[in-house]
Amino acid sequence: MKVVVIAAHPDDELLGAGGTVAKHTHDGDEVMSLVVSEGATSRYEAGLERRLEADGRAAASVLGVRDIRFLGFPDQRLDSLPILEIIQPIERFLREVRPEMVYTHHWGDTNRDHRVVSEAVMVACRPIGDGFPRELLCFETPSSTEWSSTDPSLQFVPNCFIDISATIDQKLEAVACYSTELRPAPHPRSLPAIRARAQYWGQIVTRPYAEPFVLVREVR
Repeated sequence: MKVVVIAAHPDDELLGAGGTVAKHTHDGDEVMSLVVSEGATSRYEAGLERRLEADGRAAASVLGVRDIRFLGFPDQRLDSLPILEIIQPIERFLREVRPEMVYTHHWGDTNRDHRVVSEAVMVACRPIGDGFPRELLCFETPSSTEWSSTDPSLQFVPNCFIDISATIDQKLEAVACYSTELRPAPHPRSLPAIRARAQYWGQIVTRPYAEPFVLVREVR
């Protein structure tokens, strides 16, 4: 099976779905990642964009991802662009890869880039013709999803759980490749917090570790 993860920033492709991605590759599925924003310009650190790309490739190698591509849109400015400019390159990528399954951000995240990418992916994956993905799921992004509005329509309420007990250590190894993005505990993007979060979601479905998703659409 062909699987695609579409993320707003470098490391987003791991935080919500890294264990699941590793499980896919272990099962023999072909996984590719698309990162929309370069994740650097809002921080004004020289050379950060190149470093994040290198870190992303290292993390992809840890997980067995076949390829990771970077569109290079400006960080924290996606909402200043016409949404069509975001949708079109995503559509081209999906037409090229023709995945059966797509993972992306939840629509209610605090981070505006995440929300723009989620909207763009929803449009790009609309069920028209015979080339659209048969399964579309949204992941949470620690330090964004849980800090969203209390509006019920924006809350992350998962209805699909993937057991990542066999791949949690692989996920943490991949996340550690992004050393500039890690934070000290108890921040949600610290390695201990990421492990604890997977333990929490695992308890919901009586597994040691799990990752949660909102299943948007499944066509059988």
